[in-house]
Amino acid sequence: MRLFFVALLSLSSVANASALDGSYLNLSWGIPFAMILLFIALGGVLIPKLWHHHYGKITLAWTLLFLVPFSIFFGGETTLHVVAHALIEEYIPFILLLLALYTVSGGILIWGTLNGTPATNTKLLAIGTLLSSLMGTTGAAMLMIRPLLRANGYRKHRVHTVVFFIFLVANIGGGLTPLGDPPLFLGFLKGVTFGWTVKHMLVPVLLSSVILLIAFYFIDNHFYRQDGEILPHEKEPPAKIKIFGKGNFLLLIGIVGTVLLSGIWRSGASFTILGTTVTLEAVTRDCLLIVITLISLWLTPNPVRAGNEFNFEPIIEVAKLFAGIFITIAPVLAMLQAGEQGPFKFLLTMAHNNNNEPINAIYFWLTGILSSFLDNAPTYLVFFNMASGNADYLMSTGASTLMAISMGAVFMGAMTYIGNAPNFMVRSIAKAQRVEMPSFFGYVLWSVAILGPLFLLHTLIFFW
Repeated sequence: MRLFFVALLSLSSVANASALDGSYLNLSWGIPFAMILLFIALGGVLIPKLWHHHYGKITLAWTLLFLVPFSIFFGGETTLHVVAHALIEEYIPFILLLLALYTVSGGILIWGTLNGTPATNTKLLAIGTLLSSLMGTTGAAMLMIRPLLRANGYRKHRVHTVVFFIFLVANIGGGLTPLGDPPLFLGFLKGVTFGWTVKHMLVPVLLSSVILLIAFYFIDNHFYRQDGEILPHEKEPPAKIKIFGKGNFLLLIGIVGTVLLSGIWRSGASFTILGTTVTLEAVTRDCLLIVITLISLWLTPNPVRAGNEFNFEPIIEVAKLFAGIFITIAPVLAMLQAGEQGPFKFLLTMAHNNNNEPINAIYFWLTGILSSFLDNAPTYLVFFNMASGNADYLMSTGASTLMAISMGAVFMGAMTYIGNAPNFMVRSIAKAQRVEMPSFFGYVLWSVAILGPLFLLHTLIFFW
């Protein structure tokens, strides 16, 4: 999921989970959530036409198959509170944030001769990776994906370019600062200092980025030779790169400032809707995001958006699917939050030895694997709390454990399309621009083959 900006949403995710006593739940309550993920994974492969035209209805059906039995067993009031938390505290801010970032970044057009050579593509990925820690993974991904796709529009082999873009720009690049990815911003709100994150995450992020960029260059060079002489305008003199819609850069800064302010400002004012507490800062944030979105639509000339082939279909797809995910994930997070009293006890107890000392390698892999399929921000918070929940302790004595949790949540969010919100949006934009993206499991094969050895290397270097 999920971009430093979404980190504040994980606070409400865990609040929602804590409203349910996960110790009284069993794994069957996670079936609707699992089925939504399964349909996202296989729907486009097994039933492509049905899934393409009715994915919203299918997601709604599984959501209702969770809500109806849940209301029977736990009552209408509890169910209403679960839905209210999911929609009011989580989903609405989540989708408004993505809408603002998607709209604003779609109003920035980088135009000129960008030929998708291996050197050019590697430079674009490197720039995007750097930007991810400065403006968040979602902001960087939405800004850079269109120029990359346009530069490679003539290429026959393009899938690997988008896959590596998700690895680097939508995930690993955001690991350097609390601004980069939701889990790290959440840690910042819990007391982990900005400087600690930069210091301890610098080497893992730099090592990962260099290895992946080198691997990408050689893989892209291989496919580039296979593509052959298929671009006539490659022989034309390069045109000067121009940037249109520059006013949207100020709006991007406005989005970053708005979300940071909402995480720091404590007004003390709040009100309740359907049992859900809504703070003044949250309302202010959401209203400002709407205003910024409307300003971008008004400010940006239509030819600029046309140059980006901008449309709202990708955000509509994300909105429909994640509405079901946010609601049906509630019992899963509650069972995780129950710790040793819940059905996931076998997972949580794996992370400590007989002396109750943390096994950092297991923290890294458990946090990472769960972050691949759940929202990586609340997953980070679950293991942060399990490791002690004390930021001062984790930044000193428990520094290796905190680094394992941070690396697992940020890095392994790249393992699936749903591990981080920008992943799915990049996939949707690429598909909208006629890139034949791999299926859910097809992407997982890519991530296991490329990222698996890298994460094993991290285990040996940092946690063995």
